[in-house]
Amino acid sequence: MGYVGPAEAAPILVDGLQRLEYRGYDSAGIAVHDGTVVAIRKAEGKLGRLVAMLDEHTPAGSTGIGHTRWATHGPPTDFNAHPHTDPAGDIAVVHNGIIENFLPLKERLGESGASFASDTDTEVLAHLIAEEYDGDLKEAVRRAVGRAQGAYALVAMSRKEPGRIVAVRMISPLIVGLGDGETFLASDIPAILHRTRSILVIENGEMVDVTPDGVTIETLDGAAVEREPLEISWNAEQAEKGGYPHFMIKEIFEQPDVITETLSGRISGTSEVVLDGVAFPDGFVEGLDKIWITACGTAYHAGLVGKEIFERKLRIPVDVVYAHELRYRDPIIRPGSLTIAISQSGETADTLAAAELARSRGSRLLAITNVVGSTLSRISDDVLYTRAGPEIAVASTKAYLAMLIGEYLLTVAMGRARGRYTPAESADMITGLRHLPQAAEEILEGAADIAELAEAFDGAEDVYFLGRGVDYAVAMEGSLKMKEISYIHSEAMPAGELKHGTLALVTRGTPVVTVLTQGDVYDKTVSALQEVKARGAHTIAVAYADDADAHKHADRVIRIPRVPDLLSPVLSAIPLQLLAYHVADARGHDIDQPRNLAKSVTVE
Repeated sequence: MGYVGPAEAAPILVDGLQRLEYRGYDSAGIAVHDGTVVAIRKAEGKLGRLVAMLDEHTPAGSTGIGHTRWATHGPPTDFNAHPHTDPAGDIAVVHNGIIENFLPLKERLGESGASFASDTDTEVLAHLIAEEYDGDLKEAVRRAVGRAQGAYALVAMSRKEPGRIVAVRMISPLIVGLGDGETFLASDIPAILHRTRSILVIENGEMVDVTPDGVTIETLDGAAVEREPLEISWNAEQAEKGGYPHFMIKEIFEQPDVITETLSGRISGTSEVVLDGVAFPDGFVEGLDKIWITACGTAYHAGLVGKEIFERKLRIPVDVVYAHELRYRDPIIRPGSLTIAISQSGETADTLAAAELARSRGSRLLAITNVVGSTLSRISDDVLYTRAGPEIAVASTKAYLAMLIGEYLLTVAMGRARGRYTPAESADMITGLRHLPQAAEEILEGAADIAELAEAFDGAEDVYFLGRGVDYAVAMEGSLKMKEISYIHSEAMPAGELKHGTLALVTRGTPVVTVLTQGDVYDKTVSALQEVKARGAHTIAVAYADDADAHKHADRVIRIPRVPDLLSPVLSAIPLQLLAYHVADARGHDIDQPRNLAKSVTVE
């Protein structure tokens, strides 16, 4: 959040941050310039802590920046909260996203005598801008950004240039609001919609210079940009959802960016994966002979995909166990094994208990979680943060895909250590991973076609999902999404299990969804599809765009871009999310808050 104008900045910044708190809520802060000094107030925790601090003393000034944090580098603490400054306090910055090369930048700055007050990648930007500063904030930011790599949005101001803010967009969203003699900056429209409906959407690779005289936009190369403002007609609730009717569909459409964010900074060159927070002891991976995965719900389904890719690529036996079952068993977990605990919130009670049990048996514990500083991250030996950002809808979508990406990255890193991946093989996997954001975009471009399929579920009381291998894991997740929000009874099973009982329930018109992406079991899965079709089922298949035979076996086919079969779960899950969403929407349900369910299950 940023403000330049005639009014007191602090109340405007805080008001905007309150409207953005759904984007991040583990710490908050503001920096306000009174023409002489920049005063900073920040605090760990919900925004209320900052508000209480400001109630005691609100800094004066008509220029300021603010931020609500969703931690990626360093736990939620007062000193990791934004804004950050250089040691002299001349430059103040806030930042969303990831600086991929922050560690080598930080090391180089340290060699030059710089000292750091936080664990964040953001603080490096303040140091870089200060180092480049020669009296012109815009040029200093331009040069600093040229040294930083990543996906982010940056807002900066200088003590020496009152009334000026400079901002840059590098993938992460940035918008400018044009008021009557005042200008606002924010990461999302809800922050400023009640103050202005005249919005400039900043594009990737553009820089914004805001002064009392107005706003200029140019590319990072210095080319001027002319852009007409948009007049926003949404109401405040619609704006918070980005114009979408529900958070769930908004989060589904955020998934290409989430994949990019989860990959960001973790691929070195063409064939190496570097995982911050994962530091196995020497020889651990090479000698590993057992992996346990424990989780609940959607995270459990991500674990099922993990089992497939770990066993195929690492050749290590993997057991995937519901956390609520593992914690009450007497599992044969031995010292030297690896337990991977998966939880979006990092606070799922059963997953925490199962993780503690594994540690007590001598297993090394690795967390895959979305929340920095969560209980799971604190009790684990290693942590792989998914960086999906806050997920508001109860039915998980983008967090699930981020978990899958984390598992693929972990597979490549461990596979290189075990000698299971040659550089060429890991390069192929990394190339495939890098292609996924664009492939996901292509699926979402056809979302309207998937919406039409909701008609097939009108009046349905049961729906079945089929698949084999990783397709079965995706079928499990598709089934869960359907039952969570549509309230239709849904069941998933391996395609080969169909005739061992469930086929008796398939009658004319019963919707059956089959995931059909695995070439090695394609014909076997088609056989099951033919069996339900022969009994009058309404059949829907998820298949590759170049699959010339799928339409011969299913009434309707949802197409996804061709990728290596092992990567298909990332893409095949998306149409199943959309399908569940549109079926629930057609039935008039409360999609973001389905009955009887909570976002994070923090009790047993």
